[in-house]
Amino acid sequence: MKMIIAIVQNEDAHLLIDALMDKDFSVTKLATTGGFLKVGNTTLLIGVEDEKVEGVLEIIKEFGKNREQIITTTTPSAYGTGMYSSYPVSVQVGGATVFVVDVEQFLKF
Repeated sequence: MKMIIAIVQNEDAHLLIDALMDKDFSVTKLATTGGFLKVGNTTLLIGVEDEKVEGVLEIIKEFGKNREQIITTTTPSAYGTGMYSSYPVSVQVGGATVFVVDVEQFLKF
């Protein structure tokens, strides 16, 4: 048995969870926060038999797409202390970070 831990953007989570549940995979959703953009994301815990791992990974690939997003960054200005300049920067967001971990024991009470 494996535990798949998938970290996705909040806006991708709903469709991904629906797709997993449509294929009869059990999913636990955790609200988490990313370190890079400091925005909310969703961590999914999916316990599956070894032979079903590839099926889950294909669904995650389908719904966890990368895309560009414009963010505003602030840097200190060269013209004086305490002054800052803001400018837009394009960054890649979305996608999925996935861990597949062996499960030593599974119990359900």
